[in-house]
Amino acid sequence: MKDIAVDKTTLCPSARPESEDSVVFGIISGTVAEPRVTYLKQPLPITNELIAKASPITPAEIFRTAAACATKGCQHFDGQDCRLAMRIVEKLPPVAEELPPCSIRRDCRWWQQEGKAACMRCPQLITDNYNPSEVAIQVSKLAAS
Repeated sequence: MKDIAVDKTTLCPSARPESEDSVVFGIISGTVAEPRVTYLKQPLPITNELIAKASPITPAEIFRTAAACATKGCQHFDGQDCRLAMRIVEKLPPVAEELPPCSIRRDCRWWQQEGKAACMRCPQLITDNYNPSEVAIQVSKLAAS
């Protein structure tokens, strides 16, 4: 059985902003067709004030947030690995030429599991994407990869 302390410090880089103790580690920039995450130097705790600044859109449309990996409580977790991270690496093209300056990398589930391949694809991901590409739709689905 895994050490619970390890799970508490392993962060999901695709957590919902309303997750307990979630932090913003990036802001969505770029275009609707080609969104890109601009990474913050330090993660910021999600506060009511920060959520209010996102209005009228959802915080997950403009913030990339991280929170403790829910492991068995997450639909993407297979008991050992994050299937979402596996599908991201398998199906999405890299969009970064070098490792992005990510403040959560050391504790990131995707980095720990998939390494540099996940990081090179991470900047194109938006949690609440209302204009996803066909590939993004395939990646986010729960179907076996």
